[in-house]
Amino acid sequence: MIPAQSLTPKDIVVELDKYIVGQAEAKRSVAIALRNRWRRRQVPDPLRDEIAPKNIIMIGPTGVGKTEIARRLASLAQSPFIKVEASKFTEVGYVGRDVESMIRDLVEIAINMVKDEEKKRLEGLAEVNAEERILDILLPPVSGNSNEGGSAMDGFTAFGTSSDDSGLPVLKESGGEMDSTREKFRDMLRNGKLDGREVELDLAEMRSMPMVEIMTTSGVDDMQSSLQDAFSKIFPKKKKKRKVKIPDALKALTAEEMERLIDMDSVTNEALRRTEESGIVFLDEIDKVASRSSGGQGPEVSREGVQRDLLPIVEGSTVTTKYGMVKTDHILFIASGAFHLCKPSDLIPELQGRFPIRVELTPLGKDEFVRILTEPESALVKQYTAMMATENVELSFEADAIDELAAIAVEVNENTEEIGARRLHTVMERVLDELSFDASERGEEKFMVTAEYVKKQLKDVVENRDLSRFIL
Repeated sequence: MIPAQSLTPKDIVVELDKYIVGQAEAKRSVAIALRNRWRRRQVPDPLRDEIAPKNIIMIGPTGVGKTEIARRLASLAQSPFIKVEASKFTEVGYVGRDVESMIRDLVEIAINMVKDEEKKRLEGLAEVNAEERILDILLPPVSGNSNEGGSAMDGFTAFGTSSDDSGLPVLKESGGEMDSTREKFRDMLRNGKLDGREVELDLAEMRSMPMVEIMTTSGVDDMQSSLQDAFSKIFPKKKKKRKVKIPDALKALTAEEMERLIDMDSVTNEALRRTEESGIVFLDEIDKVASRSSGGQGPEVSREGVQRDLLPIVEGSTVTTKYGMVKTDHILFIASGAFHLCKPSDLIPELQGRFPIRVELTPLGKDEFVRILTEPESALVKQYTAMMATENVELSFEADAIDELAAIAVEVNENTEEIGARRLHTVMERVLDELSFDASERGEEKFMVTAEYVKKQLKDVVENRDLSRFIL
């Protein structure tokens, strides 16, 4: 992965081109917006605080790449990023999730992101500490006659002693010998020679906290989470002695050391800073909260209420989370919607003004479908070829077969519902249905998909328009 700060808009577009076909304008807009996050951080105060993010709204039919752009942007951003469905939110006063919950979720993502970075940084130290604790168990400090006889390899409480001719344990006199023995055990531990042995550890007992459901109109998630945190402090984790194999003991002790080494106060402060400075929220299905008429009856009231609740978050407000206060002034919002039944102008004017950049994604045709089937790194043809290879079936597609698949997908889209590139999934499944069912019994074989085979598999469905509505 290229470091986020070194990604220029052209680099971002190149990365997006690996997975998304077409939609150059949308890619340019999100690339510029992502780069502007970095540019703003280089501007000195006080001008930096005055630079507001230019929020984007992407408009286009379903299946043209809006959600896929969000998915790929998340991996490129290397910043706190969350994708939420606008349709899941309800107006304050209604039962459901309030819009502030997306900022709380974004903070949780930032906490986990920073915590993972700390774990990678401290991984070596935690492993060394865990190794020392295992050696302390295997080779405890010499403090007296701690064993009742037997060789050092028979148990784990006698490796600091040795036996004389009478078989009674005696203390080792030299600290140097003890160090030498410890190093020998360290080598055996690292080389896996002690993997079959068991040790006894005091491990935290995993038990579930009582579930507390609060029926309120706002802050439900945060209140429920806070109460569960309070219960975990009231009822601390109990430790239980368990005998485990040494590899499992190393994993458990490494995780325990990692939790002890991580400074959660620093993690929280850094996560809150990242959320405020470089957080990105992708609001999908924004058209589902647009009012479809001028009247205020039925669900229209709630839709407009959600827009009113979104407005202060998008334009900048302070949201309370269990980790602290978060200002949303510099969080970037990217919205998307198909707008089949309504128009962007049906959003309330104040919210429209908070999304100054509008990008229209174009419908996909046959040429784009051919490219989608073959070009991206995770193209459908490559996916099915890899899956059939697990059954020792060498699957391949003729160029004419791919053209035919694309042509049929376009035809079905025109005759039924326009669902864009998602139609390719249903067409491919139908074409390879027979092969997928029999592949495990075919043995090693080469299977070539031709244009004639595609027509044969889809002939009845394509010709019968009513049938294609249900199957394709």
